[in-house]
Amino acid sequence: MTDLVRTRFAPSPSGHLHVGGARTALFCWAYAKGRDGRFVLRIEDTDRKRSSEAATAAFVEDLAWLDIHWDEGPFYQSQRLDHYHAHIERLLDSGHAYRAFETTEQLDAARKAAGPGGYRYDRAGLDLDAATVRKYLDEKRPHVVRFRLPDDEPITFTDVVRGSVEVEAAKIDDFVILKADGYPTYHFAVVVDDEQMGVTHVIRGQEHLDNTAKHLLLQRALGFRHPTYAHLSLIFNPNGSKMSKRDKDRAVRAAVREKKIDQATAGISLERWQWWQSSKNHQLEPAEVTLLATTLGITLPEIEVEDFRRAGYMPEVLVNYLALLGWSPGGDVEKFDATYLVEHFDLDRIIKSPAKFDRDKLLAFNLDALQAMSADEFRDRLLAHGERYHAEFLAKLGADKFSMFAAANLARSKTLDDAYRSCGFLVAEADEIVYEQTKAVRKALAGGDPNGYAHLEALRPILEIQNDWSIAALEAVVTRYADEHADGKLGKIAQPLRIAVSGGTVSPAIFDTLAILGSTSVLKRIACCLAKQP
Repeated sequence: MTDLVRTRFAPSPSGHLHVGGARTALFCWAYAKGRDGRFVLRIEDTDRKRSSEAATAAFVEDLAWLDIHWDEGPFYQSQRLDHYHAHIERLLDSGHAYRAFETTEQLDAARKAAGPGGYRYDRAGLDLDAATVRKYLDEKRPHVVRFRLPDDEPITFTDVVRGSVEVEAAKIDDFVILKADGYPTYHFAVVVDDEQMGVTHVIRGQEHLDNTAKHLLLQRALGFRHPTYAHLSLIFNPNGSKMSKRDKDRAVRAAVREKKIDQATAGISLERWQWWQSSKNHQLEPAEVTLLATTLGITLPEIEVEDFRRAGYMPEVLVNYLALLGWSPGGDVEKFDATYLVEHFDLDRIIKSPAKFDRDKLLAFNLDALQAMSADEFRDRLLAHGERYHAEFLAKLGADKFSMFAAANLARSKTLDDAYRSCGFLVAEADEIVYEQTKAVRKALAGGDPNGYAHLEALRPILEIQNDWSIAALEAVVTRYADEHADGKLGKIAQPLRIAVSGGTVSPAIFDTLAILGSTSVLKRIACCLAKQP
């Protein structure tokens, strides 16, 4: 081995990246880049039931959006079977591994019989003589290959973050290293890959800490070197629960209970509904969860990188925030770019305690970044976000009005999605506007003398003959009306106008809103509002 630092990110292809996985990739990338090293992307796709090309494409796209680029790869474990089989044979020949022929039913029965004390494989496969093993192989009897553990003694190692770690031998049995389908298990493949790909530093989540003992034993048996290990703390929600993809399922479960939704209303097949409801450990597929959330009218918690992208967070902001989850740059520094991270990231500043994901803080970071943008950059970013997630909105709005739309929303947006979510009324038909039934709306329209309806009625013919529909011209004509008929109190006119065109009391600046809608739409909306007065 050379002194070249080589890190790797090795996700299984299970869809979009969880933010915990994104943080791992970020730290691996930053550590290698800061030392002129190499960052390797490896796809651990040996679980054939869970792996798919679509899932792989999803997290590759997430990494690209975050601007985390690999130097080598992606390497696919499913394409490296010859390498694993060669080393399996080495372990079989040296006595460090053996074939085991128990059926799934036999193992399930043994686990059940073990009771609360826990199951530990009895090494029955080790008792088979060579002739029996050959006979079973000739019969093509399904089997696995198990690693033969050395004598029962604790496995100790040093982790850069956790310090000295000891794993009791009782926690490990003769674990499977080659499955019956001919694919290696995670533990075996990762050891072979890290050796052959020259990985010097393994930076990964704390959930893999105990797995390291198995990896060290395999490395010793195979004569491989030991990389440096650094295990990152878990990421928790503010309430102390682990931030997990299950959070989405929990959210829809809670909403179903609260709103007392039945299977027919949910739009999910009876079979799937009954299965889901039978156990809190049963999770619906992501598409089913999204469908149910839409039916329930709830917003799912952001858990995966794609969730935050869809919600309108900017990649550089998410990278900045993820870097602070379990790592400290020191000196009370919180806001920095990727270049700063590469220059300052080191393993000795990784924090042991769990990191809490504070969405309010992330939102504040995003707001600050948006407010620091030029109008042109905000427009371009807003357009790109709309093209990905709000194509129908853009088509209805029209390209000629987009610059006005962007300018009207720059000062009021915390995320790139805010403008689209809060301005749906802009692309609705006049008769589709739903008027909020709130005290504020009633007061603005029906309160005072003359009331808001009267002002709308009086202002309508003035707007009908208004040829110049620019923001400045609209402001001038409405302000003049307010001076003459409302003692100069523009709010008494602007708020009824806002409600008439949007259905509520919140919108972009009123004259920007009128200009974007155009005269025809504004006049139709005023007419609809007046037609609905009590």
